[in-house]
Amino acid sequence: MQVEVAETAGFCFGVDRAVNAVYKLLEEGKKACTLGPIAHNPQVTGDLREKGVLAVDSPAGAPPGYVLVIRSHGVAREVEEEIGRLSVPCVDVTCPSVKKIHRLAREAGEQGRVFLLFGDGDHPEVRGITGHCTGEFLVCRGAGELQTLLKNRPDLSKLPIAVAAQTTFHAGEWQNCLGILKKVCTNAVFFATICNATAKRQKEAKALAQKCHRMVVIGGRDSSNTAKLRDICAEYCETYLIERADELPAFPAGLRIGITAGASTPASIIKEVLVTMAEVNNNELNFEEMLEESLKSLNTDEKVHGVVVGISPTEVYVDVGRKQAGFIPANELSNDPGVKPEDIVKLGDEMDLLIMKTNDQEGTIMLSKRRVDAMKGWDEIQEAQESGEILTGKVIEVVKGGVIVLKGAMRVFVPASQATASRGEDLNALMGTQVRFRIIEVNRQRRRAVGSIRSVLREERKAAQEKFWETIEEGQAFTGTVKSLTNFGAFVDLGGVDGMIHISELSWNRVKHPSEVVNVGDTVDVYVKGLDRENGKISLGYKRPEDNPWVKMEREYPVGTVCDAKVVGMTAFGAFANVIPGIDGLIHISQIADHRIEKPQDVLKVGDEVRVKITEIDFDKHRVSLSIRALLEEEQAAADEAAAEAPANEIVYSTELPADEPEE
Repeated sequence: MQVEVAETAGFCFGVDRAVNAVYKLLEEGKKACTLGPIAHNPQVTGDLREKGVLAVDSPAGAPPGYVLVIRSHGVAREVEEEIGRLSVPCVDVTCPSVKKIHRLAREAGEQGRVFLLFGDGDHPEVRGITGHCTGEFLVCRGAGELQTLLKNRPDLSKLPIAVAAQTTFHAGEWQNCLGILKKVCTNAVFFATICNATAKRQKEAKALAQKCHRMVVIGGRDSSNTAKLRDICAEYCETYLIERADELPAFPAGLRIGITAGASTPASIIKEVLVTMAEVNNNELNFEEMLEESLKSLNTDEKVHGVVVGISPTEVYVDVGRKQAGFIPANELSNDPGVKPEDIVKLGDEMDLLIMKTNDQEGTIMLSKRRVDAMKGWDEIQEAQESGEILTGKVIEVVKGGVIVLKGAMRVFVPASQATASRGEDLNALMGTQVRFRIIEVNRQRRRAVGSIRSVLREERKAAQEKFWETIEEGQAFTGTVKSLTNFGAFVDLGGVDGMIHISELSWNRVKHPSEVVNVGDTVDVYVKGLDRENGKISLGYKRPEDNPWVKMEREYPVGTVCDAKVVGMTAFGAFANVIPGIDGLIHISQIADHRIEKPQDVLKVGDEVRVKITEIDFDKHRVSLSIRALLEEEQAAADEAAAEAPANEIVYSTELPADEPEE
């Protein structure tokens, strides 16, 4: 007797992920319950039940303290909302392929299309999908029901429709349905939603059944995809559907037996069936050869080639051409902890992987991509050290004593003394940035590579300085960044070379400290006021001549101008008042009032708003003289003049008696 096992028999990545999620919760000491059976396999559900895992019918059935697991079939939108409303702790392991159909169902309604889904209306996956429909939807089991539907609904031929299928739908039946629809419907869009693993499994089962005398399909009798495998195989040869090894019939000698298994069948049951067949048929030698060929025991540290068949937020599922289901944890994809799996790989990507751990009981292999990449990266790092090549990488961690730079898959340590252009700079500012660096040390035995950012920065700075001094001229304008502040000015990075703005050049107004005008990190427009090439010093100007308040004073405030001013200072000989921003004038004590005063404070105080007249301006010495008294005297003179010009016939009344008339 010859036995051949289908290449993709057993767990699909969706079911594998769901089952592993439950076992992981148990390993973490948590209580778990599943929304319906986690898999259509009595052995799997029985083992979980013995470990205390409950199967509930609704979110409300989850006992307090239990974590609810949404299986790979997915659930309707209203169930998701109920979970949120009840605040039930939840782990959602809906198959990514099913999630895609949820989105298509929702978008079909939003676009005004009728959603036509091929599948079993009673299957939990189909109920979950239709629960995400936002418009009219229809469910058909196959071509026969489709013909009846089109007869009863002739309007469908002209309506916009979106067509999809349950992930485990019969691939051949799907093609039959498409053939009918494409002839009848003029406004339809079709989506290939049958899971790739399902399609491949069905194709292999068909090919195997065509060349075998008997077929054994292993899986739960309630499993939709297992039932379809049985139906496919039964078209070509006698087929048996079994759940356990003890259900195997005794096959006559000399037959060729094919074995396949549904997506919910773990590798351990497939292996048990193979062992039993060998014992029943007393063919130990063939069994050993068969087992070695079909299961291909994988050893840790072995390299394999895989194809990405699924992506989730926490891991990537890979087909490595073996019975075991391969998965790559997110932390084994890349050395960069900040990236997401979907940023690194996409469905269909092929890659070399390293086996980290195998689990024959569950039929899984844990794989690593980053370790294979790191092995390849050592040669590049070694060559870069020898040649002095400048590399580019991303700072992914700030650690004690330095930073970690990721170059490809290689983690390069850069000490704090080599991380910045000068000591004392904040290393956190480098986090997430792209940096250029050199490799200064490689130790393969310790798996350690050390780099230097500073050496590159200094070379770049030196080159920039040389080029800068070749072209710089007085009066040249620059846009720079304020690098540091001192009491006497601000230092500005002009692009590899620093210049200084003296405090007197920051503003036309008086400032006590540069921070009143600029801050570290500000972008400023400056111009070169002076150059000291011998000592490498650059004096910068910041305030603009056109903003000079004395220019405005000369243009808009000539001598004789009357304006409002604010008292800003007091002295024994007078008060200073601000005329315009940047210019204060002196009101001498003799010009504060129209009578003698002992001190300015008798009339004025700081903050007073006063009306003044500009009596004198000395532009060379930057002095302005102001007077309140001049305005008061002008007002009095105007009043006297008005009184003198009063009409002659105006009667003036007086209470005083003439001096030459006696009193009565």
